[in-house]
Amino acid sequence: MKRKNQQNVSVDNIYRLDGRVPVGKAIPFGLQHVLAMFVSNVTPVMLIAGVAKYNGAAFTNIDTARLIQAAMLIAGIGTLIQLFPIWKIGARLPVVMGLSFTFLSAMMSLAARDYGIMIGAVIVGGCIEGFLGLTAKYWRKFVSPVVSACVVTTIGFSLLSTGITSFGGGDAQAADFGSWQNLTVASVTLIACLVFNFTAKGSLKQLYVLFGLVVGYALAVVFTLTGVAPDMVDFSTMKETVSELGVISLPRLCAFTPKFDPGAIVSVTLVFLVSAAETIGDTTAVCTGGLGRDITEREVSGSLCCDGFMSAISGGIFGCPPITSFSQNVGLVAMTKVVNRYTIMFGAITLILSGLFPPIGAFFSTLPACVLGGCTIIMFGAIIVSGVTMLGACGSSQRNTLIIATSFCVGIGVTMVPAFFQHMPALVGQIFAKNPVAGVFVVSMLLSLLLPQKVHLKDVDALTPETIGTPEEPAPAEAGEKEA
Repeated sequence: MKRKNQQNVSVDNIYRLDGRVPVGKAIPFGLQHVLAMFVSNVTPVMLIAGVAKYNGAAFTNIDTARLIQAAMLIAGIGTLIQLFPIWKIGARLPVVMGLSFTFLSAMMSLAARDYGIMIGAVIVGGCIEGFLGLTAKYWRKFVSPVVSACVVTTIGFSLLSTGITSFGGGDAQAADFGSWQNLTVASVTLIACLVFNFTAKGSLKQLYVLFGLVVGYALAVVFTLTGVAPDMVDFSTMKETVSELGVISLPRLCAFTPKFDPGAIVSVTLVFLVSAAETIGDTTAVCTGGLGRDITEREVSGSLCCDGFMSAISGGIFGCPPITSFSQNVGLVAMTKVVNRYTIMFGAITLILSGLFPPIGAFFSTLPACVLGGCTIIMFGAIIVSGVTMLGACGSSQRNTLIIATSFCVGIGVTMVPAFFQHMPALVGQIFAKNPVAGVFVVSMLLSLLLPQKVHLKDVDALTPETIGTPEEPAPAEAGEKEA
């Protein structure tokens, strides 16, 4: 029996959902998942803490540090449950969880009023999304493949600005944004990723993101120490974190009393519905891009249950905003095809350790944005490729083309014109103005439900500029008929 188990341990299992991988090989693959999402995971909670008030008192630096600690813990726990489900909660897929930017605007608005109101809305909204997951078999058939394909493609497009912003330095308002130092480090990181992927052999080439991060970080440290860019790597944050939380620290649980405000609950629940659409898109992209197959009803249900119920736990117990699937890591799966649950488990463990051992998290937080941008920009492009592949599999019928064209045009287009929502209720603008995924999902879903399955142009399989608004023409006469 022991010999059989040893034979089942193979590095080739990284391309299989199940199976054991040697620990020494599994850790680097899991680690690069953490590096790809770490800064994005803690950034939302830092922004929310910056405006938050609880019982009239603003958050202190220690409060913010504790929230960052809790954010890493809940992200790790949520990832473990997605990998290894409990009951019906979890998709049993290589999905990495973290704090979502989708909720940022709504969370900041509520936290500025009172952090307890935000926590109450997160608890209720999360439970509602979890219930949607449990009942997925009743409504899953209404989310057609073309809707999922549109959502996945839009997720990729929506992340491009994030990747380019990171590439330039992370803060578009900063004086050094787009400086030659930032662009140099980001470009070297990107080149290192590409060269390593092309030159490495076997499974090692899938560690190109980790290699690029190491090379980019090393160059950033050199720039910092030599004074070329003295603020690029800020080591002072490590000292501050350790002085406030110590080397080992347990999170504060149930530190905030929830307050249930009906208006806040309604607005946050609407954002949860948008997040559910993103989650369906992310898990679908993992299946198509990483596993080469369609997503199952059980996986849709489990991923939404994990999103919703773990978000309720994130707010009610850990005092954090909602968590959801991370699109950055979906792109990493699509690029590397590393889907092994045992391997990605080490990434989840790293997140948990980062929460229990603050110095680990503090070290990861020193990664410059330009280094992350050099790596993630490729992964975001991979999500677009997965979406386009899904669109191609849906076929180019006139109906599908109408759905795709209209949903992209409206859903993405309105985000390019900030004044479009100025005369609409503020809640509408909060949901759709900066989130193209929400608009594309709503438009594509409506068209998928309303447009008839059969089209009137019987002989036209695809909508082309020649067929739009042009009546059907009779077939051309044969040569003999013309002469006659």
